[in-house]
Amino acid sequence: MSDEKMSFFSHLEELRKRIVVSLVAIGAGFILTFSYSETILRFLKRPLTTDLVFSRTYPFFRAVPRPGTPIDLIFLAPAEAFWMHMKIALLTGLMLVLPVILYQIWKFISPGLLPHEKRYALPFVVLASIFFAFGLLFCFYLVLPFALNFLLTYKTENLKPMISVGNYVDFTSKFLLAFGLIFELPLAIGIAAKMGLVTPQWLSKNRKYAILINFTIAAILTPTPDVFNQTLMALPMCLLYEVGIVAARLLVRKPTATAQEATEGI
Repeated sequence: MSDEKMSFFSHLEELRKRIVVSLVAIGAGFILTFSYSETILRFLKRPLTTDLVFSRTYPFFRAVPRPGTPIDLIFLAPAEAFWMHMKIALLTGLMLVLPVILYQIWKFISPGLLPHEKRYALPFVVLASIFFAFGLLFCFYLVLPFALNFLLTYKTENLKPMISVGNYVDFTSKFLLAFGLIFELPLAIGIAAKMGLVTPQWLSKNRKYAILINFTIAAILTPTPDVFNQTLMALPMCLLYEVGIVAARLLVRKPTATAQEATEGI
């Protein structure tokens, strides 16, 4: 009983340590990015002021100024602009130190892993950070321009848009974080397969249900009612699901082969 209590409290102490390190990293990221919050805001306004144009020749994507009068952000309360800068610095700092946070998560769960599984720490941190970054880029350069263009032009001929900076930052940050997390799907599927929770065969067999779930999630997360923007979110999720199946096959193949070799040796 005493050993069980000590084990429980040692886990709590380890959790506290990882949380403290993560909070210190987030604080450092906040301090580092707060001085550049105005520059970050100007960058975040690009989907509001530019359109992404596709072409068949290089460069295949080109950002052009949106026609009409440029939309300026306003603030409706004395403290709104200040809190907007605080929120931008906090979210940007969080994204900046994401590898540190992911490493702390891995360090917390690593005691429960087998020795040969602990070597996946560096690939986990690197791949999770890369997938999250790709999700941010995909959302910022593809999804947000189309979503904002639809919302600002659909039946608004007799209306003048006046967007508060707080609402705009909330809108863009929710989209960015959602896509950053969505792009972690292949890694999550791979880890689940490695732990034996799912198999590649089960994932392939239930592909049609996954597609239905993906489109349902896209319909919920996308604030626009048109099918185009919902498909713009659902198609990457379906593609990421397929990438997850490939990752699951790669991860479960090696242990199986090793087990067969061991059996043949016996």
